[in-house]
Amino acid sequence: MRKLTLSIAAATLATTGLAGVAYAAPGMMSKGGDTTRAEAAAKADAMFAKMDVNGDGKIDQADRAAKKARMFDRMDADKSGSVSKEEFAAAGKKKGGPDGEMRGERRSKHGDRMGKRGHRGGGMAMMKMADTNKDGAISKAEFQTAALKRFDAADANKDGTVTAAERKAAHDAMKAKWQQMRAQKQAQKPAAPATN
Repeated sequence: MRKLTLSIAAATLATTGLAGVAYAAPGMMSKGGDTTRAEAAAKADAMFAKMDVNGDGKIDQADRAAKKARMFDRMDADKSGSVSKEEFAAAGKKKGGPDGEMRGERRSKHGDRMGKRGHRGGGMAMMKMADTNKDGAISKAEFQTAALKRFDAADANKDGTVTAAERKAAHDAMKAKWQQMRAQKQAQKPAAPATN
């Protein structure tokens, strides 16, 4: 039986790391009804606590490694120190996806794994923006500030509540921005040489 080593499994699981769950713009707000600024702040605190896996008061690479280790331990059903292809597939099916894909995971048209909302790297970019002092870690204050900044941007009429319509408008604006950035990045790539 072919076994995956810890490092291979960890690399495979990187797509479900902290960045993927981190920062959907109005994602810290209620999916259905209105959300107040205080509710958004409370959800940001809860999300920070969840992402601060090792409880040291900041989100950094150590938390990402701890999350991967926990995921590996859950997948290693027989506790052998390695994850077999069967264990990996079983973990994916348990999460609701076929063939070892995690629930909510998508693939791009090129087959790349993408986050639940279909972004590659969007969460990581937002994490970097939240790290205002550029120390490689996000403190609770930085996390809260970034979350409330996104809330305030979504609160179009500045009444302290984000409605479903405002949330959709913010989501659409973010989607358009990501598409524009992707198009600019594609335009900057050098053209492939013509083949005869």
